[in-house]
Amino acid sequence: MIKIEIDDTSGFCFGVTTAIRKAEEELKKGTPLYCLGDIVHNGKECERLKALGLITINHEEFKQLHDVKVLLRAHGEPPATYETARRNNIEIIDATCPVVLQLQKRIKQEYAQTEKKDKQIVIYGKNGHAEVLGLVGQTNGEAIVIENLQEAARLDFSQDIRLYSQTTKSLDEFWQIVEYIRTHLSLDATFEYYDTICRQVANRMPNIRKFATSHDLIFFVSGKKSSNGKILFNECCKVNPNSHLIDAASEIDFNLLKGVETIGICGATSTPKWLMEDCKQAITDYQNRSKSSKDCPIDES
Repeated sequence: MIKIEIDDTSGFCFGVTTAIRKAEEELKKGTPLYCLGDIVHNGKECERLKALGLITINHEEFKQLHDVKVLLRAHGEPPATYETARRNNIEIIDATCPVVLQLQKRIKQEYAQTEKKDKQIVIYGKNGHAEVLGLVGQTNGEAIVIENLQEAARLDFSQDIRLYSQTTKSLDEFWQIVEYIRTHLSLDATFEYYDTICRQVANRMPNIRKFATSHDLIFFVSGKKSSNGKILFNECCKVNPNSHLIDAASEIDFNLLKGVETIGICGATSTPKWLMEDCKQAITDYQNRSKSSKDCPIDES
């Protein structure tokens, strides 16, 4: 039998765990609960919560609601969302991750203290990502978003720069961006940077690399929308080319099991433990069926 191990460092981060707990607590009360955007970037977990009564809405639908409860997910929201809630008498169940909330406050304070018009507030993050939209919202839409080291080249190095990061970005690339700005900045400009990457996420990279190298085959379980999932899956691929991204047990290609002795199952900060357990059980069931068919005598009549 193939040995199957689930990475004990994979699964929901603190912020996602808290958001889901808050949603479940509210849903038990029996009153309608809306969630602004997918509560987590994992389709299967969203389906589970939908079955419990959670109603996912977008921002346009949110603006039409009145006198209801709306949960804000861990990614956080810009000030405009809270203003809409106040105007429409919407009760906010705020599940913004404490790490994200603290980052929002720091950027808001930075923006409020901006006296020189030529100071650039720069956010290293993914354009359009829910967390980044919330961060840019703290600056009245004026912050500059760069997605990678290459985009840092479009900054104005004659002006002061204040660099922040989306909490789930690559720590290595963040420091590469810091070094790039340092070496290109004008002598007349100032540069301050803040490492705001969540260590719960950053620390998973060395852990998942170690886990991926210790197995013949890796199934990385993650929703396709998860930015964190893409980053961690790429880390697996770097050290173990026999790594495969799947959304659920139904996507497992059992032909990959041929000739392997150990299988590792891991996932993103948005991947529920139960989904990884499902994948392990599916592989175990497949092995049991295969063994039974071999043990069963062949009827040649």
